[in-house]
Amino acid sequence: MDWQQIASLLIVGVTAGLFIWSRRRQRKFDFQRDTHCGCDSPAEHNPKSSIIFRARRGQRPEIEIKTR
Repeated sequence: MDWQQIASLLIVGVTAGLFIWSRRRQRKFDFQRDTHCGCDSPAEHNPKSSIIFRARRGQRPEIEIKTR
């Protein structure tokens, strides 16, 4: 084995180790990633607000934001 094979195997080994480590570690809950929602978490804004979506055939879709 020459130094180039050793270097390439070392790079492959380190990369595989990083992939395994990233799969094993615990991730913090992320609202956008875990719920696939494009909005911020409700706790950051007004916790008593809600978003209502209405869509009926033949009518324009409506988005209503209510704050209590």
